[in-house]
Amino acid sequence: MRLASIDLLELALPLAEPFIISGGTMAVRRSLVVILHDDAGHQGYGESPPFELPFYSEETLGSARLLLQQVLIPRLVGREIEAPEAVDALLRQGVRGNPFARAALETAAWDLEAHRRGTGIAGLLAERLGLTPAPRIPCGVALGIPPDRSTATLERWIVDALTHGYRRVKIKIAPGWDAAPVAAARRALAGTDIPLTVDANGGYAWPEHEAALRALDENGLLYIEQPLAPEELLGHVRLSQTLRTPVCVDETLHGESAGRQLVALDGPKVWNVKVHRMGGLTEVCRVVRLAREQGVRLWAGTMPESGLGSQAALGAAALPGFVYPSDLEPSARWFGPAADVIELRMGSDGTMEVPSTSIAHRLDQAVFRRTTRRLD
Repeated sequence: MRLASIDLLELALPLAEPFIISGGTMAVRRSLVVILHDDAGHQGYGESPPFELPFYSEETLGSARLLLQQVLIPRLVGREIEAPEAVDALLRQGVRGNPFARAALETAAWDLEAHRRGTGIAGLLAERLGLTPAPRIPCGVALGIPPDRSTATLERWIVDALTHGYRRVKIKIAPGWDAAPVAAARRALAGTDIPLTVDANGGYAWPEHEAALRALDENGLLYIEQPLAPEELLGHVRLSQTLRTPVCVDETLHGESAGRQLVALDGPKVWNVKVHRMGGLTEVCRVVRLAREQGVRLWAGTMPESGLGSQAALGAAALPGFVYPSDLEPSARWFGPAADVIELRMGSDGTMEVPSTSIAHRLDQAVFRRTTRRLD
C-alpha cells in the first residue's frame, strides 16, 4: 500500500477530575493524532500520548510533535509499504528512542491494514503471532492519589469502583503515601476476592527506600508496579528476588531488549505492556514472543490514552499471555459521558469487548471534530 498523505492533529480531552500520581497532576489529556491515507481511500488512525511535562518519560508532547513534523511524517509520505512492520523499521532508522512519536505512525499503520482488510487490530496481531484473541478482556481500575491526601476519600473511591464491577483495584503510591493507603484499600476490599496492586511510577529510590518497599510485602498484593526509577534495573532485580510479592516493571520495559536483560538477570516476571511507550505494536509482538518463551506474565497498561489510542492496547490485551486485568477503563470514568472520540464501555461483569473493526468504523466524528485541531 502507498501512504498518499498523513494528517497531524492535536486532541484535547478535559478530565472529569484531576489525576494525581507521584510525578505530577493532569487536568486535561492532550495528545497527538495522526491519520494515514492510502491511495485507495483507506484510513489508519494512531495516537501519540506522552505528557506535556517529562515526569513520566523524557519524551514530551512538544518533542513528539517536533519529531513527527520534521522527521517521521516526511519520511513516510509517498512511501510504498508491505506491512506495518515495515513502518516500524523505517521509523527506527537514525532515530534513537522517541517511542511515543513513532507509536503514533506505527499503530496507525496497523489500523490502516485493519481498515483495508475489514478486521480489527486484535485479529491482525493474533494472526501474526499464530494465536487466537479473546473476545472480551477483564478491566481494572487505577486510582490516583486523592487531592486531599485522605485515606477516607480513597476508601470511598474503592467502594464506588467495586459497584461498577472492576476485576482489580490499583492505587498510586509514593514515599510517605504507602502504608496508610494500602491499609485503607485493604479495609475497603474486605470480604471480596478483588486483587489489590500498587503503582509507584518509579517514585522510590534504591536502596534508600528499601525498608518502605519491604513493608508492602505483608499486604497480600498481586504485585508492586514500577517501585524504582526506570533505569534502576539492578534494584528491580534484587527487589524481585527478596520480596514474596511479585515486582512488576512498567517504565523499565521499553522493549524486547529490556525484557531480555530482565530474563537474563532473573528479574521481575510481571510486565506491564504499554503499546505507545514501546514504540508500537511491532515491538509489542516481539515482547509477547519473548514472554511466552520465558513464562513471563503480561498485562496491558495505559497512559491513559483516548478511546482512539486505546484500540491498540485493547488489541494487545486480547492476546494469550495477558493474564492480569488491564488498565483499560470506560471512557466516562476519565472524561465524563459521551465525551471521548471512541466511547469505551465496560460491562457489569468488569469486562470490555475487543473490537473486530478498524478505528474509522468506530470514531465519533462529531466529538473528534470538536476536540481536535489540525497542526501545520
